[in-house]
Amino acid sequence: MPQVTITIAQGRTPQQIRTLLHEVHAAVLRSVDTRPEHIRVTVHEVPHTHWATGDVTIAEMQPAPAPADRTGPAAEATPPPDHRHRTQGADMRFSLFAHMERWDEKTSHRELFENLTELALMAEAGGFSTVWVGEHHAMEYTIAPSPMPILAYLAARTSTIRLGAGTIIAPFWHPVRAAGETALLDVISNGRMEVGIARGAYQIEFDRLTDGLKATDGGKHLRELVPAVRALWQGDYAHDGEIWQFPTSTSVPKPVQQPTPPMWIAARDPASHDFAVSQGCNVMVTPLMKGDEEVADLKNKFDTAVANHPEVPRPDLMVLRHTHVHSADDPDGWRSAAEGINRFYRTFDAWFGNRTTPENGFLEPSPQEKFEGRPEFTPESLHRTAMIGTPAEVIERLRAYEELGVDEFSFWIDNSLSHEEKRTSLELFIKEVVPAFQ
Repeated sequence: MPQVTITIAQGRTPQQIRTLLHEVHAAVLRSVDTRPEHIRVTVHEVPHTHWATGDVTIAEMQPAPAPADRTGPAAEATPPPDHRHRTQGADMRFSLFAHMERWDEKTSHRELFENLTELALMAEAGGFSTVWVGEHHAMEYTIAPSPMPILAYLAARTSTIRLGAGTIIAPFWHPVRAAGETALLDVISNGRMEVGIARGAYQIEFDRLTDGLKATDGGKHLRELVPAVRALWQGDYAHDGEIWQFPTSTSVPKPVQQPTPPMWIAARDPASHDFAVSQGCNVMVTPLMKGDEEVADLKNKFDTAVANHPEVPRPDLMVLRHTHVHSADDPDGWRSAAEGINRFYRTFDAWFGNRTTPENGFLEPSPQEKFEGRPEFTPESLHRTAMIGTPAEVIERLRAYEELGVDEFSFWIDNSLSHEEKRTSLELFIKEVVPAFQ
């Protein structure tokens, strides 16, 4: 059994201690050749009474590949192996989709950042392929004005998990800036960057960042941005488009991944699926509050686009879904998650409606009465449609996704619940769901 003794300086918070333990656990797994039954870590000099000196046992995790040698320049190091694309009979992979969520002013932004870091480290230790962070502006309930600095920080704290900017909003990014910042993240992470691009959804953001451009018109920015960024990654390129015009330029630095890093498109209608596949981009979809029949419908749109472009190798398909796993010993454990997701979607509705001026980044959720006659908003319906359930129930549904041909399932952990509840759910998913797909 691996034995590790660590000394923690006085003044560490319990949150910082938990994060450190996840890092120690991941490091030990990378240092052994076989899968240990468990790892025992002895912690000394902890000033908090509920983290007294003693042994801490960390749950079993799948070993991760050894990191690349980082002593030399990043361009000369060997990037971690890219296991994104499934081969025939391969297992569906898992990723984490997370933001900092702030529902009142009791929790500091620094604490939220430490919480997000802890979840990302858990995901890496648990064998997740990617951690995704999106882009939203001036909203406390999804804090991510740019995914790049968040992911750059996580790049320094991790060694194997891929880092997804998912998604950046096309109308808010000039192609030269988008190409350079994503390439720099790829260099920082030594070839672990992925980028997702969307047209945008919240008119309230467009009113403040694009002089009132209609959010529904963001698709033309997406269609122009994707090929321009790809060309800039590969060398000199001049652009004369409908949205942007610029003389010869290039991405500096160049990305580590060649010929280009993976690009993803957030798609829903047939046209967006077709554009993504035609460009050789992977596709990310979310059924939101709809059931698994919506997943099947989105997969059919993807398959149609693939069939329409036989000249393009089949890209990957990701399904993003609110997820919460509860113990089988707690038959009512679903309710708090369903009610939390209900609150999340009512808050989404308030921001999407763009009828109220936010106060210091906050908007109250739309009232429950607004959704009378909308059964998809009820906790009972969300229990069925969101990925909420016991490990056995979640495994059964995910098996159906895998059989459908989904390449990546993204555990969307934003749900208005406390960090402790999120952490418990993710731990249970890693311990009891992930092994069923290995």
